[in-house]
Parts: sequence; structure tokens; C-alpha cells
Amino acid sequence: MLKPSIRLLMAMLLALALAVPALAAAEQTPQQIVQSIADQLGNAIQGRQAELHQHPDEVIKIIDDTVLPHFDMDYASLLVLGRHARDATPAQRVAFARAFYKALTRRYAEGLVAYTRGSVRVLPAQGALDQRRTIVRTQVLLTSGKNLSVDYAFRKTSSGEWKAYDVIIEGISYITNYRNQVDAEIKKEGIDGLIKRLQTEGAGAIDQMKQQDGEH
Repeated sequence: MLKPSIRLLMAMLLALALAVPALAAAEQTPQQIVQSIADQLGNAIQGRQAELHQHPDEVIKIIDDTVLPHFDMDYASLLVLGRHARDATPAQRVAFARAFYKALTRRYAEGLVAYTRGSVRVLPAQGALDQRRTIVRTQVLLTSGKNLSVDYAFRKTSSGEWKAYDVIIEGISYITNYRNQVDAEIKKEGIDGLIKRLQTEGAGAIDQMKQQDGEH
């Protein structure tokens, strides 16, 4: 299980790896993409933290506009489902992918608001760029002053675009960690029960963020 402080960063970290115009993504290396996103997030978030915390729906819009087109959610969701993907119907796989994405973005919206300019340092690539898959390594400076090692897994799609599908924090793969949780839940509640829980969780996360702001 990921520590709460690390889990809170997930939306921010996913957005760093994924939010870039489609044309630029096709032309840039994954390392250049991540650096571009760090700069873009600085412009979009810096100085607006209080405003965005009051309006979490605006945070979701930022994520939807920048992340979704450049994140291989279908591929990531299949990896999360693991062996259960073979037993799921096409409709269930689509429903899971959508519920998984919505729950992820809404659960970690508050982490994205906490993003600050210059907190991510993209490390140089090691060796020649693989033409199909690659890892982008970064160091994230936490408010405590400590550095967090964060790797982004990219794959080149059949259309030639680089898209991210996993985040590895301090050696812990989000896909692997979430797959273990999903496996146990599907065995107990079935895939439809998992989808329903994710849908409820996504809606509840935004309500909780609004409630917390109202208490301040």
C-alpha cells in the first residue's frame, strides 16, 4: 500500500508525464515531454492554488483537457485488470477504464493543486531511446526538502505517439500496486462491483474536497 503522502502526489505526477499537445508529443522525446509539462503546470497552477482548491471541478477540467488525450488509459486499465481482463466483456472493460480514470483524477485532484514550479527535475536519458518503450526518470522535491524518485513508463502506440501508462514511485509501480488491490476486490465483489465502487469513489472525492474547503 502506498503511503498517503505519496498517494496524494499521484494526480500531479500523472499530469506531469502526460499533459502535452498531441503534435508536440509526436515530435518530442518522452524526456522533453515531461519537461514541457512541468513548465505548463507551473503556468496553470502557480498562484491559483487557493482558487482551484475552492473549485475542484476546475482542477478536473485541467486534468481532462491535458491528461486524457495523452494517457494510454485503455492499455493501463487492461494491465490493472490483469488476468481478469480475459473474463470481462468488452462493455465491462470500457466501463472499468472510464471509472478507473475518473476515480484516479478525482481522488488526487488535491495533489495537483499542491504542485509548485520547479519541484520536478527531469534526469537525462540513459543510452539510446528505445523505439517502443522507455522510462523517464525524475526527482520530485517534496515540501519536507526530501527528493522522491519518480519514473514514468512510456510506450509508442500504433499511431506513432508516445503515451504514458504507469508511474513508478520509489520503485513501486502504480499499475502493479493497484492490480493487487483490484484482483482481491474482483474475487470478492466481481468486476461490476468494482466498477460501481470506483464510480462512487470518484464522486465522493470531489464532494470531500469541497467540504474541506467549506470548513476552512
